[in-house]
Amino acid sequence: MSFAFLMTLTVIEVVLFVLVLGIYLRVVTKQLRSIAANLAKVAFGVRAVEEQVTIGSEVRELNQLMSELSDQDLPNLAQRAERAAG
Repeated sequence: MSFAFLMTLTVIEVVLFVLVLGIYLRVVTKQLRSIAANLAKVAFGVRAVEEQVTIGSEVRELNQLMSELSDQDLPNLAQRAERAAG
């Protein structure tokens, strides 16, 4: 095999490698754009839910009630609940 033949095969190999790599990168780019679009839709939906549901004040009130409850005698409260349940 001559040097020129081996050089030609090497150049063809490199060109094919770059071509396949380019195709692969285009496929990956397409998938990433699709994922980004879906994430944008999810973020939009989360923002919409966040704006429509206001639970901040309710959570603070619930936390206050729970802390008041924890200050009381919880074992006694559990026994009373079990008796009430029957």
